[in-house]
This record gives sequence, C-alpha cells and structure tokens, in this order.
Amino acid sequence: MGLGTRPDGPLPLRMLPFAAMAVISVVDFSAGPSVGYLPLLALGPAFASLFGGVWRTVSVGALAIVLCMLLGAFNDVLGTFRTNLTFVSIGGVTAAGMLAALYRQRRERELADVRSIAEVAQRVLLRPVPRRVGPVRATVRYISAVTGARIGGDLYEVVQTSRGVRVIVGDVQGKGLDAVETAAVVLGAFREAAYDEPDLPGVADRIERTLSRQLGSEQFVTAVLAEVDEREGVRLLNRGHPPPLLIRSDESVSTLDPPEPAPPLGLAVLVDDPAPTDLVDLKPGDQMLLYTDGVIEARDAHGTFYPLTERAGVLSADDPEDAIDGLQSDLLEYTGTPLDDDAAMLLLRRRI
Repeated sequence: MGLGTRPDGPLPLRMLPFAAMAVISVVDFSAGPSVGYLPLLALGPAFASLFGGVWRTVSVGALAIVLCMLLGAFNDVLGTFRTNLTFVSIGGVTAAGMLAALYRQRRERELADVRSIAEVAQRVLLRPVPRRVGPVRATVRYISAVTGARIGGDLYEVVQTSRGVRVIVGDVQGKGLDAVETAAVVLGAFREAAYDEPDLPGVADRIERTLSRQLGSEQFVTAVLAEVDEREGVRLLNRGHPPPLLIRSDESVSTLDPPEPAPPLGLAVLVDDPAPTDLVDLKPGDQMLLYTDGVIEARDAHGTFYPLTERAGVLSADDPEDAIDGLQSDLLEYTGTPLDDDAAMLLLRRRI
C-alpha cells in the first residue's frame, strides 16, 4: 500500500465528503433560508460510499443530518416540508450508499481472492530462475502489457540437467487466457524434455508433438532454446524468435542470428529438414540476453522502436540483478507509457 493511503482510498478522496458538506454549509449559512442548499448535503454520504466502507458512509450520513438540523434551526426552517424532504433525501442516499459500499467491498474481496490465485498460478507457471546455475548466473524480468496482470503469453525457464543448463525463452502467438494456457503447455513439455532428451532438437521435437495436440493449424510459438556447457559454450536453437544478444566482457555487442531460419514451434510441418543449432563461445564475464519481441517492438512517443543493441551498455553493472533492472528501467523510460506487448528478458552471465 502506498504512502498516505488506506483501504478506503487516498487522503484527498477520504476528505471529499467532508469538504463538500463544509462548502455547502458555508454557502447555505451565507445565503439564508430563501435559497435552500440543504438538499445538497446528501452529496456527503454519496461521495463517502464511493471510496469508504459501510460504517464510514453511515457516519458521514449522520453528520449530514446533524448539519441539516443545525442549519435548519439557524434559518428557522425546521419542520417545514423542504427540510423534512431533505432529511428523507439524506437518509435515502445514505441507505443506498451503504448497499453500494457493501457490494463494492464484496467485489474487492473477490478480486483479492482471484489475485491470490493468480499469484499462485504465476509461481507455478513462471517460477523464479536460480541465480546460480552451472557456470552462469541467471536473472529474469517479466513485464505484462495487461494492467494489473503478472503473466501473459511470454515464457521462460532455466533448468539444470545432467547435460548442462537448459534454457527456453518464448512468445505465444496471441494474447489473453488462451496464450497463458499455451505457455503452460510449452513450459510443461520443456520441463520434462529438458531432462530426458539428448539434445536441443530432441527437446524442440518433444514440445512440437505436445503442441500438435493443443494448437490450431495456424497457431505457433516462437522460442529460443539454449544449452550451456561449461567446456563447450552455449548451443542455441532458434525457432522463429528474435536472436539473442551477446555482450562480451569488453562490452562489444553482437546479435546471435541462427545459421538458417527455422519455423516457430507448431509449424514444423512446413519444412522437411530439422532446424540447425549454433555453438557460441561464452567466456568468463560474457553475457547473453534472451528476450521476447515486446522488448524490441516497444516504441517511444515518436514511434521509434527501442534500440536494444545500442542500449546494451546498461547491462554493464557488476551485479546481474542490477544490470537487468537497469535494462528494464531504460526500456520503460524510453517508451514513457505501458508496453503494448508482454516483454520477457533473461540474462545469463558467465561466472568469472
């Protein structure tokens, strides 16, 4: 909860009913009985019900009735039809406000329960990556394009196997719950295949077979699979995904384009030959950034795409966590607005 806020809203909103009734009281006191602003005191409990609870609405309604009695006595209009109608109006608005506040609080509790379930689902689907795994340090950041959401169609995973560290970063075509469901299918297949299959093409084929039972004929998932070996380096398999970025210890930057283009996962039937892998040397201090297209397709106010290669210098921090935080901050500062698409960034740094 932010500074200066409470469950019934920020301070300005909490003070709004009292400010409204104070202004109305001063105006009615100054204008006298000939004008009659007393019915406007019903605005107090009406405003209170928008941001406060049931008892707060009742308290503000009771205060409005007390003010009405005092002003009515001062103007010598107590007992008149207009004053009595004002009491009825305040009571009716207060009662309606109580029901509205009760209904709103119930919906807020339901939303809190749903968010709690979503957080559990997030921890199961997108688990925290181990900070030290094999010869590398790993860190990840995920930015959802959906306000309030913490998960979408982008996916990532890092696992330690007997054949080395295996990694996947992918992006499901489409958005919404269907994309989340497909991401769960891909991650489940990867987590099993990463331990069983002898090489990355075998892992990809296993995911492909699983997706063939899940996706429609025109749906697909772009992904980069990586296998980190302490002696051989990093073997990459790119299935239609943006190429990873290699940042050497001397801060030189290069994109790791695949030796041949390959179709995304789910579209392997379009080609006869399996996708080739590529071997990259990862020396101590070198870094590899795997990401989704939400990063490079983010635009600034002028519609210019985020220049990831040019901005890779922000990853030079000594701690990988600080480095990925710097990249995320730079991306959000560049756009100035929420992203239009989910963005996942996974940074692997070879330990010295």
